[in-house]
Amino acid sequence: MRVFVTVGSTKFDSLIQSVLSDDVLHAFNAKGYTDIVVQCGNSQLDPSSGLVTNETAWTLERDGIRLDMWRFKPSLEEEYNGADLVVSHAGSGTILDVLRKSKALIVVPNPTLLDNHQEELAKALADLGHLKASNIRELARTIRELDISTIKPFPAFDGSRFRRLLDEEMGFV
Repeated sequence: MRVFVTVGSTKFDSLIQSVLSDDVLHAFNAKGYTDIVVQCGNSQLDPSSGLVTNETAWTLERDGIRLDMWRFKPSLEEEYNGADLVVSHAGSGTILDVLRKSKALIVVPNPTLLDNHQEELAKALADLGHLKASNIRELARTIRELDISTIKPFPAFDGSRFRRLLDEEMGFV
């Protein structure tokens, strides 16, 4: 089974370091995930991880898990499609892309961003049951406790809802 981890176009060093930690790797392994693809963006990698920070792509094996890491690609579509689970920063674009594909999703808001908008979005969608929200400290536990069968499907896009709202606002209805 495959996990795709993404930080989008941001720098989220703590998420990348957490994903590479023994605790999180053991949690993935215990759930049956054997392939982890990590889009690390501009994040700096800990030299003790054995990865060189000036390269653009790496592959290594750790504790029975194959890790493929890279910084950027023109599109993440293929990675979303091939993933059984996505672990992501809580960027709205990434969240919508993943939920529209009916993929299991754990989001980890980046607390260093201005106004903590990622935390609000993550909490709202987690409360609705569409994803699991976590933080760096609790990521391994969230993975261990994850029951994908409890995640509610995200509603399909309905463009007519916006049209109705606009018509009502403009007084056409």
